[in-house]
Amino acid sequence: MDTIHRMLTNICSDDLQKSRYFYTTLLNLKVTYNSDWFVHLSAKDQTLELGLIDRTNPIVPNSFQNHPKGFYITFVVTDADAVYKIAVSEKFYIVNAPEDTPYGQRRLLLKDPDGSLIDISSPIKDFKF
Repeated sequence: MDTIHRMLTNICSDDLQKSRYFYTTLLNLKVTYNSDWFVHLSAKDQTLELGLIDRTNPIVPNSFQNHPKGFYITFVVTDADAVYKIAVSEKFYIVNAPEDTPYGQRRLLLKDPDGSLIDISSPIKDFKF
């Protein structure tokens, strides 16, 4: 097998500008490429990349231009409660407010502008199984 050099998740979007605003505001991601059909976002240290692509662009096969189901994206952050405050102030769609899980994470669930479930989690300090 060849070595994997990077992984990039692309979200099919109905409104690139709205999706770009959601991720840059919520997670402080930076726009590294912006066009009318694709937006590339990355963390400041470039360890995380996220693509937003126009759902109707010809490079997206017709049978995959539907709305997402059967997956969610997790972002592990330092403080899920701080992200929650941003989500509330921006009136983003909150599925579940932050709560502690039995596996040691504080977890917030949101729905992004394109219908994807977004899990924002942070480790619970000094958690023990």
